[in-house]
Amino acid sequence: MSIPVLRFYHQKIYEAELILGKVIGTVWSTRKDENLVGAKFLIVREIDLDYNPMDNFVVAVDSVGAGVGEIVLAAQGSSARQTTFTKNKPVDAVIMAIVDKLDINIKQKLKEALEEE
Repeated sequence: MSIPVLRFYHQKIYEAELILGKVIGTVWSTRKDENLVGAKFLIVREIDLDYNPMDNFVVAVDSVGAGVGEIVLAAQGSSARQTTFTKNKPVDAVIMAIVDKLDINIKQKLKEALEEE
């Protein structure tokens, strides 16, 4: 699930997102910016609240030790540069949490809220 936040830069609208996703793979890179040496890049596919895969995916720097198959939260945009590992680095997406579970009550409330829109 994406939670859109609109930002305005130079009269254009950009959408920043907090993504609920599943790690589906790894990107290997032997040559990269020196600020990213030691960074692990993971492919995160967006999922809905029932864990069904969606079409969107993002390549994100892992800041929490996530692995393939895990459900994670990823931030994009300037928020991606707010973790200890990504601060002041050329990063546009970061995995900042491994999800243990989704609360069913919250899941139902979110579905109802989306249906009202």
